[in-house]
Amino acid sequence: MKTPPYLSKGSRITIVSPAGYINPDFVMSAKKYLKSNGYEVEISEHCLGRHNQMAGTDEERLADLQQALDNPQIDAILCSRGGYGVNHILGNLNMSKFKKHPKWILGFSDITNLHILASQNGVKSLHCQMAKAIHNNHNAECISDIFKILHGEKISYTAKPNELNRKGTANGTLIGGNMSIIYSLQGTDFAIDCDDKILFIEDLNEYLYHLDRMLLNLKMSGKLAKLRGLVVGTFSDMKDNASPFGKTAYEIVKAHTEEYSYPVGFGFPIGHIDDNRPLVEGGTYKLEISDTICSLKMA
Repeated sequence: MKTPPYLSKGSRITIVSPAGYINPDFVMSAKKYLKSNGYEVEISEHCLGRHNQMAGTDEERLADLQQALDNPQIDAILCSRGGYGVNHILGNLNMSKFKKHPKWILGFSDITNLHILASQNGVKSLHCQMAKAIHNNHNAECISDIFKILHGEKISYTAKPNELNRKGTANGTLIGGNMSIIYSLQGTDFAIDCDDKILFIEDLNEYLYHLDRMLLNLKMSGKLAKLRGLVVGTFSDMKDNASPFGKTAYEIVKAHTEEYSYPVGFGFPIGHIDDNRPLVEGGTYKLEISDTICSLKMA
């Protein structure tokens, strides 16, 4: 897996909106912060646009993202937000120039689409916070960690021991992101490759029965059986029906993975939370789960 060139002072970052429309104040705050840290920053032509719930038409969002992917002078692409819409343009992206001149793709949630695409093309990317989080608190550790990684530092994370954890150690390539996006790409040319990988998952505002359905899909398609390890982030604001499903989100994950032997760690700071820590998609990590240790370290 190729590592895009690390950033330095003067590196060029472009902000694009390939999915939902965004409050312009968030983008301007992100631009100000990035410039104050020594980067050259540009905002794509349709970044602040709006077409219904998306940031411009499919054609406009595709044009902005394609231009950013193709430009060899751009070092990183910061997606302004997630939401919905990347799947509308995913199949029309041309990655040939990106593979010749790889750059960092930054974002999470709906941007999971792009992380999977980058991985399929042999390039690492960064699952991380976006413009709104920079606007809200640019001093947060999850923001500073982004730029530590982009400058070549190795970052490790820990979680509190959880009674649902399964002990063990795994070394391997990390892949994953938003559970709903991973599920939505099943059966397509963009389905996630989990073989021999450490998978991480997170989600927001889903019904518990639907999480069960998504995990059953991954299980029946053989994705869960071939993992080296599983990192479970946050499942925020989950919903239940009037007739309760009977399990929490974490209990659902445990139920669908308990027949396997690889380590499973719950409660990592990954997902739709203020402290959403960055992870290198396609990077090599060590997952270690014991009675006292629950860690994920960059190798």
